[in-house]
Amino acid sequence: MEPTPFSTQIRTASHEAHTEAENSTFMSDLLGGRLGVEAYARYTEQLWFVYRALEDSVEHLAGDPVAGPFLLPELSRVESLERDLGHLHGGRADWSAGLRPLPATAAYASRITEVARDWPAGYVAHHYTRYLGDLSGGQIIRSTAEKSWGFERKGDGVRFYVFAGIGNPAAFKREYRALLDALPLDDLEKQRAVEECKRAFALNTAVFRELGERFPLSA
Repeated sequence: MEPTPFSTQIRTASHEAHTEAENSTFMSDLLGGRLGVEAYARYTEQLWFVYRALEDSVEHLAGDPVAGPFLLPELSRVESLERDLGHLHGGRADWSAGLRPLPATAAYASRITEVARDWPAGYVAHHYTRYLGDLSGGQIIRSTAEKSWGFERKGDGVRFYVFAGIGNPAAFKREYRALLDALPLDDLEKQRAVEECKRAFALNTAVFRELGERFPLSA
């Protein structure tokens, strides 16, 4: 019997955590168009801290045999996030002045930085969770934002969700999963990476929880 591909293992094992994150009160309210643009802006700020942690590690990991193949320039999101945030903050050049992550976001970014430094397979678990998630489900958020708050289609405010360098997302995701399947990891290390993937979803869900506390729907 053929062993289960690692990409299938990681997707299956993280399904429950993924569903919990998707169904958080904050994300449900955001996707339902029940929150204002301020909530969307605050969420985008949190993404900036998370993706800076991911992308600040690229140079360090570029030559790593485990993480290196995943560091594809067409995935880079920080520049797009910064353009969106400039727009969301009224075009102010100093939009990042005084910006602080929520405690849950700080914990999330800190964990990414930690694994990027010490554990490349753990970094890959976070990379998979974020980039493939935003390439897929992120398109629903983009569509909601355009309809709810009047952003130009694929323009400033939603550029984070526009992967201009990826012409065929379905083919790209197949190639990404092939990279996962080709990882030079033994079974124990694969299981550790799967557990880290679950942890990434839990850290993300904690961010949604804190955002939900700050943006409750009025009765």
